[in-house]
This record gives sequence, structure tokens and C-alpha cells, in this order.
Amino acid sequence: MSMELFKGAYEGAVTATSYAEILLAKAIKEYGADCPVKYPETAYRLPVITALSGEEVNTIGDLAPILNRVRTTNIKEELNFENAKLNGEATLYAAEIIEALRYINGAKPDKYPYCGFIGDPILRKFGVPLVDQTIPGVAVIVGKGKDSKSTGKLVKDLQSKGIMIFLANEVIEQCIEENVKIGADFITFPLGNFTQVIHAVNFAFRAGLAFGGIPAGQRERAIEYQAKRVLAFVIQLGPNDIVKFAAEFGAIFMGFPIVTDQPVAEEIPDWYQSEPDYEKIGKLGLEMRGIKIKIVDIPVPITIGPAFEGETIRKKDAHVEFGGGRSTSFELVRMVDADQVEDGKIEVIGPEIDEMPEGSVFPLGVMVDVYGRKMQEDFEGVLERRIHYFINYGEGLWHVAQRNMMWVRIGKNAKELGFKIKDIGEILIAKFKSDYPAIIDRVQVTIITDKDVIEDKIKLAIEKYAARDARLKGLTDESVETYYSCTLCQSFAPNHVCIVSPERVGLCGAVSWLDAKASNEITPTGPNQPIEKGECTDEAKGSWKNLNEFLYTHSNRTVENVNFYTMMEDPMTSCGCFEAIMAILPLCNGVMLTTREHSGDTPCGMTFSALAGTCGGGVQTPGFMGIGRRYLCSSKFIPADGGLGRVVWLPKELKEYLGQDLVDAAVAAGLGADFVDKIADETVGITEEEILPFLEEKQHPALKMDPMM
Repeated sequence: MSMELFKGAYEGAVTATSYAEILLAKAIKEYGADCPVKYPETAYRLPVITALSGEEVNTIGDLAPILNRVRTTNIKEELNFENAKLNGEATLYAAEIIEALRYINGAKPDKYPYCGFIGDPILRKFGVPLVDQTIPGVAVIVGKGKDSKSTGKLVKDLQSKGIMIFLANEVIEQCIEENVKIGADFITFPLGNFTQVIHAVNFAFRAGLAFGGIPAGQRERAIEYQAKRVLAFVIQLGPNDIVKFAAEFGAIFMGFPIVTDQPVAEEIPDWYQSEPDYEKIGKLGLEMRGIKIKIVDIPVPITIGPAFEGETIRKKDAHVEFGGGRSTSFELVRMVDADQVEDGKIEVIGPEIDEMPEGSVFPLGVMVDVYGRKMQEDFEGVLERRIHYFINYGEGLWHVAQRNMMWVRIGKNAKELGFKIKDIGEILIAKFKSDYPAIIDRVQVTIITDKDVIEDKIKLAIEKYAARDARLKGLTDESVETYYSCTLCQSFAPNHVCIVSPERVGLCGAVSWLDAKASNEITPTGPNQPIEKGECTDEAKGSWKNLNEFLYTHSNRTVENVNFYTMMEDPMTSCGCFEAIMAILPLCNGVMLTTREHSGDTPCGMTFSALAGTCGGGVQTPGFMGIGRRYLCSSKFIPADGGLGRVVWLPKELKEYLGQDLVDAAVAAGLGADFVDKIADETVGITEEEILPFLEEKQHPALKMDPMM
């Protein structure tokens, strides 16, 4: 074992905690011990302290005894591996205190390009990609690389593998110099300098608090969760110092190994290793943490990976655009017979990109014909929705909407690299065959940019959409005998089980009944298992014997009964990836919903983050429930509680997002086309007292319903 590393961890912990003590004393003198302190947009105040000790921190004065305790009990002078980890833990506390002081009085100290503390909404946004391994792991890259080119290449390579990346210190500027795309949209977070690396740590600890349902202060459980479920590692570039050594042992304390480009006198196998070759350093980090990457070789000139899914291409940065109301567009996946598809064939009908002037608008039709022995017609729509993600995985490509409303832009940068319209076909063929090998054997892609041809072909697409919609309308909870489980999130939330029915999408919003059915065909032993409903034990509340038996067994025997059609008694559990949260408003005799996108206050007295802290982690919380956004438009939206008519408050953004679908749902429920106008939003008020007069004036139906409590 390396005495040099252990000595650095000890001396670094002493330095870090001493620095924290100086800054804390200064803050108390300047602001007073009663000055409030917390990070913004989180239900967990200071997550490192919340997770490890559970000590309540409301003011900066509360931090002094915590820091004194840590300095007394954690810092160990005797040099060995276990003590080095304790010194690392002390350094995590110190960094959390130092950084928390930067947010006093609601300050927002972080300036471009730094993002600083990352709020709960972003954590929950990436919950599903982390659990379904679209994001297979996390890399924390700190320090300064040997040169900007090598650093940029390292980061882009990890981005292409879908890795979530946190950057600290000079590597941020090196990435900017190399035009590496960074920010939340690229799952690459430029945290800042020095102790700001703690924001990667408090992000990780919140995963256990939010998804794992680990109570505050359960130190051993919190660390066990990190070691088993948060697949992270650290890459330390450039010269080290004692504080960095201590912080690195803080990472090792959490179960995250370190790989460095610097020579190490005595490595710690599996925990602290050296690799000076930048072509190999990322691979070693992945191997040390046991992260497996499925390599898909796509012969296109741009980088492909989930890191680019959130990229926005402005009009001024687009070489060409398609659809979006400015031209005809559609996308269609069709199941065909074996003799109707030539595997791997890509045909472009119409102009190629080098025949399109910069700033021009062209039509676009994308037809994907698939054959598979296990393919079913019901899966066409499921696969078709994947086109959106697959195209967005391309750096310099942008895709929104679907069907004949899609809108695509190809950036100038992609065109300069030699990207062609034909390459869209290469991406789709590679991704469909690699992601759906159990149901797809052959894929052929036809891409149309010719105005006359597309007007003819779109008729086929519209006929297909209409047939699918008619089929979907017949899919109701009553029309099927089988629901599907979704245990994807159990990698983060061990006790949570989603049950997906035709009229209730998974709470993450990403898994419909057809999605789950297709997933089960692809992986029969996977997270989506068919469950025969069996005997109904409560028709009004929606409870079935077989479903409850499945839930009990697969929730580690923690959930005995779930009612599908009420939020007031034994509601479905939530993992933490939910798109929206419902909460009861007793004074208004109704319910409100809020979303990750709405960061403001709500009439129940809690923000989204605070609400999420009450009903995540696989627990049942009557009166509160996480849901997928589109569940609000379902005929099975809490029918035992009064259904859609109970909704008295929504964020304006959610109203606009659901749009006509919400109006149609209201009409179908017999509430009238003007019902949505009777629902209050933040422009009306953010307390029950503020919105009640509005509801009375609008004669909202919830006011005449039976009391919810």
C-alpha cells in the first residue's frame, strides 16, 4: 500500500477542514450564526451531511458543531487504507460546508461556464437513462490534462459511450478550447474549480436519498448504495496535491476508484492506479468500476452518443432544416414480409445535403421497413418513437416531434464534417439492429427529400397512423387480461415496482403498455414481465389479487397492496424518476400537479423538489403520488377520487404541454371543453387561499364533490 497516498489523504483532510473552519468563522461573523444556509432546488438541504449523518442544518451556525465533530472523530494520523478513507470522508464534509457558504442568502455564485450545484430536477431527469443504462456510468474528471487536444478527445470518447461526465478545474477550459460540447444538455457538467467538485458527490448521494429511499443519516446504507448502484469513477489529470489526494480518498470511501495520468509510487490495485496513455485512461476507469459498454460501430463522420440528445441547433447554426410546419415531413416504421426488405439497404430519393443551399428548407420522409420473426404490428409505433432518440444521438443533428409533425435540422458543423442524408439511414439501421435484436432481423431505410414523391408517400403514413390510433383506442384496462411490470428503476430504487396498464403509462412517462409488451418480447427475463390480473378484489379502487402478490414478492416484501385508481389509499409507489407529482389540496377539495420543469412554489406549500422528497424511493404516501404527465389525460386518472374533475391547479407549462389532449380528456369525462380554463395556475396564485376564490368564480366541479378526506 502507498504510504505517500495515505499521508497525502491525512494532510489534505487537515488542510481542507482547517480551510472550512476559517471560512465558516468568517461567514458567522459577517452574516450571523442564524443566517439560513441550503443549496437551491433540492429537498435535501446539504446532501452529504443529510446522507451521512442526518444532522439537521438550517443555519450556518448549525455547521460549526458538525465540522468540529468531523475533525475530532474522522481525521486519523495513523497511515493505512481504512484511515485514508475516513480522512477522505472528512474532506467531503469540509468541501460541502465550503461550497454551501457560497449559496448564503440565495446567492447564485456560479458563472459561465461553471454550473456549480445541480438541482434535484436535473437529477430526476436523468434517472431513467441511468437505470436503463442509456447512461452506463459516471466519470468525474478533475485537474488539467497534458494538453487541450488530448483532454478534449478523452471527454468526447466518453461522451460517445454515453457516460455522464462531471468536470472540475482546468479541464473545463481545455474542453471549451477544443469545442467539446458541455452543459446539462450534453450530460457533461462543468462544476467549477477546487471544492466545487463536491457537487458530483452530493449529486451521487441524492440518488440514494431520492431513488433508494435511504433515510437521512443511514451512513452505512448510504455508502453501500453508492458502491453497488452508482457506477462512478474518477480520472485525475495533471499534478496532484494533498487536498486532491484527500478528496480522491473521499471518492474511494464511496466506492469510486481513481485512475490518474501521474506516476504513482505504489498503486492500490482496483482503487488507485496510474495510466499515462490518454487513449487508455478512460478504458481503465471503466474497467476498474466494472462498467460494460456495448460498442456499436456506425460508419458516419460525426460522433454518435446519448450525450448529444439534448443538443439544440438554432436556425442560424443549421445548414438545412426539414418539416416543422415549413415543409412536408413524416416518419414511418412498417412491419413487412421477409421478401419485401433488403437488409442494410439505404435509398435516398431526392437531393443530398451537398445539393441543398445553406439555410434552405426541404421536405423529409423517413421510411423504415423491418422484418423479424418475432416482430408484431403493435411494435411499429414503439420503434417509430425511437427514431427521435436515434437521430438526436448524432452530434450536429436535431429532431423534435414525431409522425407527420416531425422537425429536423442538420447543423453546419455536421455538414462540414461530411455528414450526408444517407447517414441518417446508417444510424437508424445500426441502432435498430443493435437495440432490438430479438425482434428485428432485417432493416431497410428509404429517405425522401423530393417534394413530389413525398406528397405521395405521406398518404401511406397517414393511413397507417389512423389504423394504429383506432387500435389504441380499443386498448383499455378492461380489454386486456395482462398488465406489465417495470422494474427498471430497481437498480436505483430496490423496493419500487411500476405496473403499466393500457391506460396508465409508467410514472417516468417513458414506458407505455405497448412499450412494456415489446420489451418483454425482446428480453423475456427482463424488467417488463407480464402479470395476469386474475381476481379483482376492489373494482372501484382498482385492486387485483395477482398484481398484489407480484408486487409483494418483487418489492422485497415491502408493499402488500396497491390500488390503481386512487391516490388516497395504498397508491402506487414511486422511484423518483416521475415526470409529475400529485398532491391533495384539502381546502379546495381537489388535487394539484407539479412537474420537474416548474421550480416555483405550489398551493400545497412545497416545491417539486420538496414534494419529490416525500414520495420517492419506493414508499406509499397516501395523498401524494408520482405519475407520468400523460396519465392526466387518461380515462383511468384517479377515477375512485373523482377523476380529472378533481384537478384544481396545474403549472401553466403543463397545461400548454398537454394542450388539446387535455381539453379532449375533459370533454370525454363530461366536464366540458371549458374545464381547462377552470383550472388555476401560478398566474392565479400559489396558495390554496389565493386560488380558492378563482375556483369559486369559475364554479369548479371539485367544490361540489364529496370531501376527499
